[in-house]
Amino acid sequence: MTPNFLLIDAEKEFDVLKAAASLVRVQILKVLHESNGLNVNEIAERLQQPQSSISASVAVLEAAGLVRTETRKARKGSQKICFATCDELIISFHKPEKAADANLISVSMPLGLYTQSSVTAPCGICSPDGIIGLLDVPDTFMDPDRMKAALLWFTSGYVEYQFPNNAKIQGRTIEEMEFSMEVSSEVPGTHSNWPSDITLSVNGVELGVWTSPGDFGDKRGTYTPDWWKLSGSQYGMLKTWRITNDGAFVDGKRISDVSLRHLDLSAHRSIRLRIEVKQDARHPGGLNIFGRGFGNYDQEILLRLRTAA
Repeated sequence: MTPNFLLIDAEKEFDVLKAAASLVRVQILKVLHESNGLNVNEIAERLQQPQSSISASVAVLEAAGLVRTETRKARKGSQKICFATCDELIISFHKPEKAADANLISVSMPLGLYTQSSVTAPCGICSPDGIIGLLDVPDTFMDPDRMKAALLWFTSGYVEYQFPNNAKIQGRTIEEMEFSMEVSSEVPGTHSNWPSDITLSVNGVELGVWTSPGDFGDKRGTYTPDWWKLSGSQYGMLKTWRITNDGAFVDGKRISDVSLRHLDLSAHRSIRLRIEVKQDARHPGGLNIFGRGFGNYDQEILLRLRTAA
């Protein structure tokens, strides 16, 4: 089952933090998370605490929205059954929201909406709810259910996405282009030292190579669902490829002299992004791409176009 997260703002929802800031109340949430609902007496028995103390703590947790209760019939009268409202509590320290940038165009591409693929096994795709199609069968990459994909992996080959060139549609000149995605190498199981050369191409022009250092499985990804085995790839690195008039960069480090001029974006109504591990690469270490519902960042493949004012 996919974990149920509660995201709270550390300042705006301080009352929720305050409600959880008690060892007894944390223990109550834990036993409720591990059960199908308990009444106050059952919680008190499991924690070996006075019923009055547990009742008061449950009231605090319920007021903060961390516990919900249902009234059910009992042998004599009724009883209140308690349930935890979330599996995990995530504290967010938000930065002040910035005004929308009129010169920025963003498109989020779902992981499964690739228009072309050619991959070699071991390979596979899955949604947050389960495996899609058959493992290690490249033809599965054409399964219609790929639209639900939140993780895909292969040993060599490529997937290609077709983004709309919204700058051309709006008659605007592109000054900078970025692609952002969570990626890692791919090895049966996991291995933190497993380099893989990942090549990105735009409209048939190779931008250059970035070498992923490994396939990470030391801990479960923040958004990786519970059903996904711990021995499988858990998360990747969030990488940003940027192309300007001065060249191509990964996280600010130049990887080639390919510039916007070489891509001739004004002549194309779409922007074709190919993500590839070549069979003859120096480090042919496979590829994982993590989408929404897997990994550490809960995002799809993002395209950002910065245009002239």
